[in-house]
Amino acid sequence: MSELYQHIVEWTLWALIAFSIVTWTLIVIKAVQHITLSRQNRRFTKTFWSSADLHAAASFEKYVGATARVAAAGFQTLRNADSSTATDLEHSWDRQDLLERHLRQQIQKERRSLENGLAILASIGNTAPFVGLFGTVFGIIQALTQITASKSASIEVVAGPIGEALIATGIGIAVAVPSVLAYNFFLRRVKLIAADLDDFATDFVSLVQKAGFRIKASAPVVKAAQVQPERDGSKSELNKSDNGKEVFA
Repeated sequence: MSELYQHIVEWTLWALIAFSIVTWTLIVIKAVQHITLSRQNRRFTKTFWSSADLHAAASFEKYVGATARVAAAGFQTLRNADSSTATDLEHSWDRQDLLERHLRQQIQKERRSLENGLAILASIGNTAPFVGLFGTVFGIIQALTQITASKSASIEVVAGPIGEALIATGIGIAVAVPSVLAYNFFLRRVKLIAADLDDFATDFVSLVQKAGFRIKASAPVVKAAQVQPERDGSKSELNKSDNGKEVFA
């Protein structure tokens, strides 16, 4: 039985180590995601508001980021409304309601993308101390079993096994603290980014309203025709006669 208790304590410690690895992996991934997204949003917002007009801003295609995707969703909605002749429920909205609906949907998509992994951080932060306590309980049972076997209750006999049993609780707390802090930090960041997207969407609707909820179609790029050089400034035509002989005109 003592060996079983020892195995339970070991499995508990390995589980806490796995929780710690997952936690720090998610922290690094989410940190890179938020840093990259902040740079992309600042770059696009600066370029968007420095555009000559709304139609010039609609031609941006190389920019990425949450704000750029929200703007692209808005422009695409207006283009689809201009080109669509359907009369189903999907296209029964007026232009403003249709635009606001698609902008709201895109903002929700961006928020869900930013929230990925936060539930795992919250779960680890809530359960890691209890997992450590679970290991401590069996560690104490094992320690008491060893004390009973030694038939002595002196401080020298009790302190060592009990102290080793409490290590699991300490590790559980050490795993939980970074998880909780990271969860609160990134959740706050998600709320700030979502608020910025809401503000941008409101300004976007106001700008489009001034344009009558219409976006000018981009002019197609016409390539110049390539003309083959002529010899001696004249053209020769090659015709075939009915009998298959080539005749030059």
